[in-house]
Amino acid sequence: MFIYNTLTRKKEEFKPLNPPNVRMYVCGPTVYDYFHIGNGRTFIMSDIMRRYLEYAGYKVTFVMNLTDIDDKIIKKSNEENIPSSAVAEKYINAFMEDLNKLKIKKADIYPKATENITDIIDMIKKLEEKGAAYSAEGDVFYNVSSFKDYGKLSGKKTDELESGARIEVNDLKKNPLDFALWKNAKPGEPSWESPWGKGRPGWHIECSAMSCKHLGETIDIHAGGNDLIFPHHENEIAQSEAANGAEFVKYWIHFGFLNIKEEKMSKSLGNFFTAREIVKKYPAEVLRLLFLQTHYAGPLNYSDELMESAGKGYEKIRNLVSRLKEKISVSPEGEDKSGFDFESFLNKFKAAMDDDFNTPKAVASVFDYAKEINAFIDKGDNLPKGFFENALKTLSVTADDVLGIISKDEEIKQGDNKLLEDVINLVLEIRSDAKKNKNYSLADQIRDRLTGLGVIIRDSREGTTFKLK
Repeated sequence: MFIYNTLTRKKEEFKPLNPPNVRMYVCGPTVYDYFHIGNGRTFIMSDIMRRYLEYAGYKVTFVMNLTDIDDKIIKKSNEENIPSSAVAEKYINAFMEDLNKLKIKKADIYPKATENITDIIDMIKKLEEKGAAYSAEGDVFYNVSSFKDYGKLSGKKTDELESGARIEVNDLKKNPLDFALWKNAKPGEPSWESPWGKGRPGWHIECSAMSCKHLGETIDIHAGGNDLIFPHHENEIAQSEAANGAEFVKYWIHFGFLNIKEEKMSKSLGNFFTAREIVKKYPAEVLRLLFLQTHYAGPLNYSDELMESAGKGYEKIRNLVSRLKEKISVSPEGEDKSGFDFESFLNKFKAAMDDDFNTPKAVASVFDYAKEINAFIDKGDNLPKGFFENALKTLSVTADDVLGIISKDEEIKQGDNKLLEDVINLVLEIRSDAKKNKNYSLADQIRDRLTGLGVIIRDSREGTTFKLK
């Protein structure tokens, strides 16, 4: 298995620190609003990576932080005249709801900045003791000049960097590149006691402290969007390695931007869609499939046309699942002796994912498999139940367990509403009797009326089955 490492700028064989355990940290949201689908790309693709690592036999400890104190949260609290904690709670709840809608597995731990203030202060004190940080009138800054490897992740050189839009200008700093570890309390803002007076943590130190607390001084994988490489992840490295005297992360993974008309999707530009808006219009599986068809590191354009195209692919997979379930319900008992090469598909799928999580190739292998299975069924005669069970299981462990592009809607609609299912079967019995009595007009009328209500009828040699549209 090979992963492209942003730090070394090359693909490297994946060798966990303590196999089969894998420690993975992903930068989560600042909870002041609903997240947009550009953020959603990071959350979905890191979810798929985690799922694949588990499929490959690793035991993953997955941590995603929640930044619940920040300038943007304070601004929102002032606008809505409610405490910043209420803003954070509202959008944390919304975040969890949206993750669920997007079929993203829950992290093992969601540490909040406000619940780890003691650990953050302890790390700042350690940096101060080692000469990597200094205080000035209640603020504490990281001394970038003290870390000789600063810039190793982004490739930026400290002597070429200048104070800019992404760097806070502050007369208290020794160097314009120094960044805040602790911010002196301003009137009316949330604050905590510290050795430097009341204040709150800077954004960068939160991730370093929480990652170290929950995963240890050195972790296997740290992931996030491309826009976090500098300064956020660069600063995390400087803080963590200066404090602990150990390598911070073995493999850095970064996700490409999601663009609208070739322009990065962002809240500041106003060209964004929230995840909850999208799932009202399309199934979550369609958005996941759209993301999967481009390599995680590359840019991806979003459009309704591309979503419609992904929707057609999703229907192909959905139709195969329905067909296999129908066949399982009506086929004769028996072991699978068909000779179909399921192993070949699984090997292609694994080879694609082992090559830096190459999801476009993995998805292509799923569609090839669907085509081959459908053709095999069309040619086969009296295939046993065991074949269809194997076919469905093989699809499920890849397209569902790893990629998350198989919908459970059909099972819920038909399985959880027994009365509805019984009524439809009763109508189908009446239709069957009409056909036996050669009353084809009535049979066709029943079929057409059911279709109009969203009940899709399938007639075959084994009998009549239905699915809900």
